[in-house]
Amino acid sequence: MKAALANRLWLFTSRKAARHFHYASRHVVETQAGILRNYLTQNQETEYVDKYTGRQVISNHHLPITNYDDYLPYITRIANGEQDILTRDPVQLFELSSGSTSASKMIPYTRTLQREFRLALSAWIHDLFTHHPDLITGPAYWSISPLTAGPRRTPSGIPIGFEEDSAYLGSFGPVIESSLMAVPNFVKHIQDVDDFRYVTLLYLLRCEDLRLISVWNPTFLTLLLAPLETWWDSLLKDLADGTITPPNQSPITNYQLPNKPRSRTLSKLSPTNYPSVWQRLSLISCWADGASEPYARELQNLFPDVIIQPKGLLATEAFVSFPLTGYGNALAVTSHYFEFLSENGDILLAHQLEKGKTYSVIVTTGGGLYRYQLNDIVEVTGFYNQIPCVKFIGKADRVSDYFGEKLNEQFVAGVLKELFAKHNLNPIFYMLAPDDTPPFHYTLYIELADNSTNRLSDYLTTQLDTSLRANFHYDYCRRLGQLAETQTIQVKDGSAAYIRACQGRGQKLGDIKPSVLQKSTGWGEVWSQKSGDF
Repeated sequence: MKAALANRLWLFTSRKAARHFHYASRHVVETQAGILRNYLTQNQETEYVDKYTGRQVISNHHLPITNYDDYLPYITRIANGEQDILTRDPVQLFELSSGSTSASKMIPYTRTLQREFRLALSAWIHDLFTHHPDLITGPAYWSISPLTAGPRRTPSGIPIGFEEDSAYLGSFGPVIESSLMAVPNFVKHIQDVDDFRYVTLLYLLRCEDLRLISVWNPTFLTLLLAPLETWWDSLLKDLADGTITPPNQSPITNYQLPNKPRSRTLSKLSPTNYPSVWQRLSLISCWADGASEPYARELQNLFPDVIIQPKGLLATEAFVSFPLTGYGNALAVTSHYFEFLSENGDILLAHQLEKGKTYSVIVTTGGGLYRYQLNDIVEVTGFYNQIPCVKFIGKADRVSDYFGEKLNEQFVAGVLKELFAKHNLNPIFYMLAPDDTPPFHYTLYIELADNSTNRLSDYLTTQLDTSLRANFHYDYCRRLGQLAETQTIQVKDGSAAYIRACQGRGQKLGDIKPSVLQKSTGWGEVWSQKSGDF
């Protein structure tokens, strides 16, 4: 009952944002122009804006196209306590973004930026609950990444990271979170990953009425569920006794009430029969585009009767798009100001995009990032009235280039998709990475659902290399002998090993994204010697 009331409250408080979005769907030019005008007006007399406009703000074309490195001097000064650097609105906190190709980035969050995120989130929640009213009647699991480094602050005392995930939800956040979240926020602070997963599973098993699961990376959920069979007896005992005994004995001061009836019910089930464990689960929200597609497909196999709703494109820096039932992922035109770099180098606005074409996203936000290149490539799949709906394709900055071969993720993804279709393969993990073991070459690491080796054609490796040579630069390096022919290695536990390796390279668990192409070497050491080489 508490969850139902909280969800109805959430739906009610989301109505205004939803109406604003639907109005904007017929007034995209006006809406976007108004957002830009507000940014430039409100942030006059800041050091960044005045540097380029001389306080004579006419349009954003006075401002340069930027990337994160352009902001480093400004962010350092803000972290040290200086004001009016990027925005007049004070920075409330920095959120970390540990991109897979660079060190952690500190993204400034103002109240304006938090409001912009809530606008898009509210429009999505309103659409979700309206089209799936059964979700309203029960609790949800919103994935919480473990806070592995512990709470941090800048030299001037500005927090790094949201202490409470409900901060994203505004003034009603604490009420909503305490009433409908299946897993309480304290779990976020468990720094041991196995203990984090154990306690998360304990609370999820307790939640018989679970209706919705929202995670970013689909492998986050598959890896969370993987040890359930191993821990099953211990989890059921904790559930019955009201205790929490994680495998690595992280200190847990919280407690739960004993639930012997639920424990007895679960003891009659197989721990791998997830639909029986959570019989009322009806929707899973996760990434399902680009490199995430095979992992979302694996998740669908685990929950055959559950709707898998592809998430929109959300970065730490900006909320780009969200799912709109019947249309795909709609651009969040009421949240930020968007520009798009076309394939021929033109910069276009939201109302100028064309269906079927791909673009790189440039965004200006209330957090003080101006004409910022997200380096996310999207394809326009259709429109909701005037609003483009977009599908994430890959990263524009994911280019592997050791000898001038200039392999980019979008090209590699297309090559692999064609090869897999030709050989009737549906891998649950795959990734191409450079290998500096002499002679230097690229290796495809691939995992099939049944781990059989005989399903990989002897010709797959040769055909992969041939297909990659359609890239002029790669072919030239092959002809010069700078690169040897590609190799193919069949692996086990691909997703789990990949995520462990990314964590070892400094990425936060919740930020790790599937990647078709890696730029770094050394990936051959990640998997065991039991992997098959073809």
